[in-house]
Amino acid sequence: MSDEQPTRVDAYLVAGGKWHDIDYARVELLKLLAEHPHVRVKVGSDYEDIASITSAAFLVSYTCDVRPSQAAQEAIRDWVIGGGRWLALHGTNSALDLPRPNGVESPRVFPTWVDTLGSQFIAHPPIQPYLVEVTDDDHWLVAGIEPFETDDELYLMEYHHREELVPLLHCDWEGDAAGFAENDWARDEPDRHLVQYLRRLGDGQILYNTLGHCRSHWDMVPLADYYPSTERCSWEKPQYHELLRRGLRWALGADA
Repeated sequence: MSDEQPTRVDAYLVAGGKWHDIDYARVELLKLLAEHPHVRVKVGSDYEDIASITSAAFLVSYTCDVRPSQAAQEAIRDWVIGGGRWLALHGTNSALDLPRPNGVESPRVFPTWVDTLGSQFIAHPPIQPYLVEVTDDDHWLVAGIEPFETDDELYLMEYHHREELVPLLHCDWEGDAAGFAENDWARDEPDRHLVQYLRRLGDGQILYNTLGHCRSHWDMVPLADYYPSTERCSWEKPQYHELLRRGLRWALGADA
């Protein structure tokens, strides 16, 4: 057994935003990060602590409708290009305007952000079970994970530089995203929607996983004082926790 002590690694976790149980997601992610005792984590609710984020070894984000300033967008993009690793989760790529007469709108308000991430959330069908399948069986981030069904938000996205995205998980689906302004996703054949992908950008990389919706009774204020149910979705799936654990190993620099 080696007596070599691991070197401290500084990380930054952004957990914030709307319409989700951010407290729950924050705690669950911190528990997973705590499996790596040498990782020291600073936590914020937005992306504006530019100095701390860009001095961290890696970034983890779980947000919804958090719209970074242009300065933050550019700084984080430059940090990734320079070699940073960013584990982006669920609604990191979302901007939502609601309520609106024609449904929830997804305004194109942060082009630098979505150009960096490679995608922007547009809509999702009502939460219901769908099948998540492995796209690349040989990639260590998903190897050995059997197809699994989850009742989560299936992200329907607008892709940027799709040819540069490495698909890892997907769902083949077509239909109606009721409640959203851009609701018609019916096609002649089901579309392949990316559930997890990897993007290389300069010397750095982004790993995006769209799973992980969660909501509790008090997360829809001011639209509703009390939401009737508690939603944990993929957080209750062992496959999701395995994907997150591998994602954190990747963020720490593992490539296999």
